[in-house]
Amino acid sequence: MSKIKITLVRSTIGLPQNQRKIVKALGFRKLNQNVIHESSPTINGMVHKVKHLLSVEDVAVTERKKGDS
Repeated sequence: MSKIKITLVRSTIGLPQNQRKIVKALGFRKLNQNVIHESSPTINGMVHKVKHLLSVEDVAVTERKKGDS
């Protein structure tokens, strides 16, 4: 599964309540905060609803085996 890094780049002031709730559900508390989520249909749909407020990047994930340091 791939991961995405999402950054909140615009404020939620003056936005409808449903968009504010989506931003909060994604895990944002402050402007310019970053969160990392698994790329799933649910998260992608939420990002699509508030894409005018966000910056989205793919994150390269390396698998670590048990016992590796």
